[in-house]
Amino acid sequence: MSKYYVNKFLYTVDRDPEFLRRYKEEPRAFVTTWEQSIGPRLNESEVTTVTGFTDAEREALINHDYVALFEMGAHFFLSLTIFIAIYDEDYMHKHGPLSFQREFAAKLQHWRGREYPTIAL
Repeated sequence: MSKYYVNKFLYTVDRDPEFLRRYKEEPRAFVTTWEQSIGPRLNESEVTTVTGFTDAEREALINHDYVALFEMGAHFFLSLTIFIAIYDEDYMHKHGPLSFQREFAAKLQHWRGREYPTIAL
């Protein structure tokens, strides 16, 4: 797994309201765009060619599969915060406060008592 690249995606998308909107509304198109033109940027004038998601990473990002991302070693805090930004309002209206966070925890319940996947690069 390219943990750095996945974490860079989670971090940058979560901090840009337009990116977040696009990722929520059209995840497949946005992940493709991000991987090809946004992610490779190092700064305003430099890009790198040593980037790309694995097929599993790409599919997990497209499907908002935070359990798979966690199990692949994506940083859990970055995963939690981006998916709270995407789902919290919808969940809160249906199920009350912290409902998405409770779902996130429930879907990762099978990790209770086990050593979490490493987030080390």
